Amino acid sequence: MMMAQESIRVLVVEDHHVVRQGLVALLNVVDGIEVVGEAADGVEAITQFRKHQPHVTLIDLRMPRLSGVDVIQRIRMETPQARFIVLTTYDGDEDIYRALQAGARAYLLKGMTTDELIATIRAVHAGKSHIPPAVAQRLAERMGTEELTPREFDVLEQIVRGKSNKEIATELEISEATVKTHINSLLGKLGVTDRTQATTAAIQRGIVPLESLRKPKP
Repeated sequence: MMMAQESIRVLVVEDHHVVRQGLVALLNVVDGIEVVGEAADGVEAITQFRKHQPHVTLIDLRMPRLSGVDVIQRIRMETPQARFIVLTTYDGDEDIYRALQAGARAYLLKGMTTDELIATIRAVHAGKSHIPPAVAQRLAERMGTEELTPREFDVLEQIVRGKSNKEIATELEISEATVKTHINSLLGKLGVTDRTQATTAAIQRGIVPLESLRKPKP
């Protein structure tokens, strides 16, 4: 007598209630998939993962308390075989890069079809990865660029905030000449020619998350 195949146990992590409930309702009527838990923020996601030990976790990137990337990193430190599908509206190449570096197996934009979502859950459960072509192209572009140093990132964040070289120098406690050196370097790494283009690239690519700009600097 053949044993019934075990359902794929899924955890849904999404801070928007309507979206989360929609995903749960959708997946719970799919044969072979069972939603075993849900979470509305990063801290709750870790708690729910530990409790339910899902086969696959659907997770948003931008959430309260802990980001999706932080959640993936922390859970995989405890459970290296944990499998994640990033489900997000953000397609900046830095977002993609961080998520995949953290250990995500798949990256889906929220405009995906139901069939694509279900197929991706089954593929990831089977040990495969899934990166849509458009997302893969953005990732390839990201992989072809040099990493910003921590100080270059600090300077870029200040540029995005609209600060002058003098203000950046004061904020970071470095000389204006050093600021100019960092700016010249980061412009080259970003493949842009001026501060305006650097700001646009930083936001579009997710290098400087918009959430960080809404928080006053300590």
